[in-house]
Amino acid sequence: RALSAVCPGSPSSVHASCQIKAEVDGPCKAVRQEVLARLGAQASGAWHDPHNNGTYTYNSALPDGGLVLSRTSPTGAYTDKLGLSFTAASNTTCVVAGCSESQVFSIMDFSTNYCNLRMLYCGSVEGCRPVAHDLGVRELSVSPSWGAGSDPAACLKV
Repeated sequence: RALSAVCPGSPSSVHASCQIKAEVDGPCKAVRQEVLARLGAQASGAWHDPHNNGTYTYNSALPDGGLVLSRTSPTGAYTDKLGLSFTAASNTTCVVAGCSESQVFSIMDFSTNYCNLRMLYCGSVEGCRPVAHDLGVRELSVSPSWGAGSDPAACLKV
């Protein structure tokens, strides 16, 4: 897969995943700030994950400014790992490449891995609640694993 550099991996050889590539209207610094602002705003309740109210955690930064994150389901039973990279397409446009992978045996994920990613970069036009920057988004490619979903409407259901 073209975006595998940002995939964090999974201990399960069979697992659901999704890779995305999106063009975001804004410099990469603003896009990265928005992702981190959403994570930070969870504690105060200023932002929550609209896809079943999971909890995102910052794990580490990559040398190129990318991020490694995790998202835990509301019950704490499942944790997915995410990788995001940010590449300037111009001074005012950033290409986000992302990958989310389930950490346990799974095939059908009801769009969870897709939503794990989408909820971090989508803007108000898509029905999301930005924290620092309301950015326009065009998804260039969405590649769920076999059996996994990529339904944007599923992302906004708590």
